Amino acid sequence: MDNELFEIAQQLGQLLKLNDKKIATAESCTGGWIAQVITEVSGSSAWFDRGFVTYSNAAKMQMLGVKPETLDEFGAVSVETATEMVNGALAQSNADCAIAVTGIAGPDGGTAEKPVGTVFIAWAYKNKNVKVIQEKLTGNRHDIRRQTVKIALEGVEIG
Repeated sequence: MDNELFEIAQQLGQLLKLNDKKIATAESCTGGWIAQVITEVSGSSAWFDRGFVTYSNAAKMQMLGVKPETLDEFGAVSVETATEMVNGALAQSNADCAIAVTGIAGPDGGTAEKPVGTVFIAWAYKNKNVKVIQEKLTGNRHDIRRQTVKIALEGVEIG
């Protein structure tokens, strides 16, 4: 286990537990890595509700309610898809907040408009607005995915 990611997840867990909150994840490009880091923390069942690994568009639609029109118009790697993913994770769980990630980890799949390293990370909280950021990450596939996990975990705001 990556010590830095473990420490971030441990701190997040303490914060969630202290505030009696639970989190859910919706992951595409990270393939469940965020949920894996979270569940490395002993006692995480007290604050981690569930994770959705929705790598395919079909899974995004079936499990999270991402609209086909959103995928057709904006693509799987977009602000709009990340927003629908995070809202779906919140709606399909018992969590108080959720993280969603979608992106192009490479080495293939990039375009001029969305090069390898383009990642959208979204956070949603019950009764609050969704926050989505776009990152242009560098490195190999592993590096891009790891950076995404780190940014996603660090971006959770509780309170």
